[in-house]
Amino acid sequence: MHAGVMTFRVAPGKTEEAVLIYLGSVVPKMREQRGFRGGLVLSNSEVDEGYTITLWETEEDAEAYESSGTYREQVAKFGDTLAEPPTRRIYEVSMQM
Repeated sequence: MHAGVMTFRVAPGKTEEAVLIYLGSVVPKMREQRGFRGGLVLSNSEVDEGYTITLWETEEDAEAYESSGTYREQVAKFGDTLAEPPTRRIYEVSMQM
């Protein structure tokens, strides 16, 4: 299993709007992707930053989400709710507890 880890910073006062976009638009699209197995969103509203961790069956599935353009389409939906462009990296899941 592999994980796509995205680091993001939300613009001040835009956390609620970003959550609604994620739940209403991004999550349904993620569920359509080959190899998608679930995920987590971690946030800290005190500093307006967080992480998404998406789980993928294979590294190829995790990479295909980004290389297909779907990832960029989803990020674009956030518009001015993000303070800066997010970063994304793929990791092998070494252990799951």
